[in-house]
Amino acid sequence: MLLEFRDIHFRFSNKSLKDVINGFSMEVRAGEVVTIIGPNGAGKSSLLAIAHGALKPQKGAVLFEGRPVAEMSRREIAGHMALVSQASDVRFPLTALEYVLTGRFAHAGALGFDSPVDVETSMRALVETDAAQFAQRPFNELSSGERQRVVLARALAQEPRLLLLDEPTANADLSHQISLLSLVKKLTRERNLGAIVVTHEINLASEFGDRVALMKDGRLLACGNPQEALTDSLLSGLFQARLIVDQHPLSGKPRVSWLSQ
Repeated sequence: MLLEFRDIHFRFSNKSLKDVINGFSMEVRAGEVVTIIGPNGAGKSSLLAIAHGALKPQKGAVLFEGRPVAEMSRREIAGHMALVSQASDVRFPLTALEYVLTGRFAHAGALGFDSPVDVETSMRALVETDAAQFAQRPFNELSSGERQRVVLARALAQEPRLLLLDEPTANADLSHQISLLSLVKKLTRERNLGAIVVTHEINLASEFGDRVALMKDGRLLACGNPQEALTDSLLSGLFQARLIVDQHPLSGKPRVSWLSQ
């Protein structure tokens, strides 16, 4: 098993009356994409932060290939998993290639200089994400879709086993959303990576997730293949809205529509 959440409980302070994550357990295997959906405040982003050690649960454990993440150094974690979040401006005037090179932290030598291997690995990541043409362009001048590909390239330059993607397609147009998630799915197959994708787009979660997890109030309500997890009753309860599920005419995956009140 690549990653395992075991009965995770988390709250931001001991004075808080409510757990943000409440008894969450789930496994992620190499070669699969697990998409996570749920309303705002469900704990999805906090779960990813717990996965890569940025937040420490009060109870439970996260295991990476059987080893507690809590026992790993930041460098070890960066060598195993990479977080991809929404692309935003960087504080320093970096080119796209220089930005991707910052993902080589876990592999840097004692002096911290970029080696030829670092540059080669970073350029290869830009090629894989179809962003090599942006290598010498200032990162802050790229469009949102272009930036997101460079951010994904930075994650790949870490040479991780697991990708953690937190709303990677937010504010992107539909073509960029489909392109990015298609690329993530392709990379999980080719590199035998695991991927967890947090998204508000239910139909994209269905189309690109090998499994779909439903989260509400810090709990896992359901997790299974799209046909198992995306049902009328589960989704209507999850989002407190009238939703119906039918079948996409081409892919055969569940397709979700809403009904007006």
